[in-house]
Amino acid sequence: MQISNKSQLSADETKENIISAAETLFRRHGPAKTKIVDVARHLGMSHANVYRHFTNKAEIEDVVAERWLESIIQPLDAIVKGRGLASNRLRKWINTLIEIKLTSFQEDPELFETYHNLAEASREVIQEHVKHLRTQIAYIIKDGVNSGEFNIKNVNVAARAFHEAMTRFQHPFFITRPDIHSDEHKPVVELILEGFKHGVV
Repeated sequence: MQISNKSQLSADETKENIISAAETLFRRHGPAKTKIVDVARHLGMSHANVYRHFTNKAEIEDVVAERWLESIIQPLDAIVKGRGLASNRLRKWINTLIEIKLTSFQEDPELFETYHNLAEASREVIQEHVKHLRTQIAYIIKDGVNSGEFNIKNVNVAARAFHEAMTRFQHPFFITRPDIHSDEHKPVVELILEGFKHGVV
């Protein structure tokens, strides 16, 4: 991939090209075998030019992982801010999250594994992602409390409990297992929702 008129590119455009090249090479060779010099060669630029925009390869990996996780978060936002019973929105939220990851894995397992490995290595990125997911869950639960649908004393504790209970069904490690069925989580969701209605937390 040769970039023409490189001198006319803005700093943001150059960074975007570097990230795109890194994604391509991560997918082709894996993050561990991809070096800064490989990214630079792919773009037809010097490795010094890459370092003008990124301190090291880990910083590029973090950006790639963050973008992947953001692509998972975005479709969930519409559900969080939508209308209807909180219980129905929680069902739709977790169904959508699982569907996104299953589809990604089924359509391109190699790329899915690459992104997952990058995300796992980027602990701060993962922590921020988990925080965002739990904030979304808490938002829906709070709506349920305000409407009288849920009887919950601590919304944040309930959100964490819901998220942790769903880890078994949506974490990439389990998504890749052949014995996982896309509907396995539903009885667990119903059990949790009944608990929310009767004030277990």
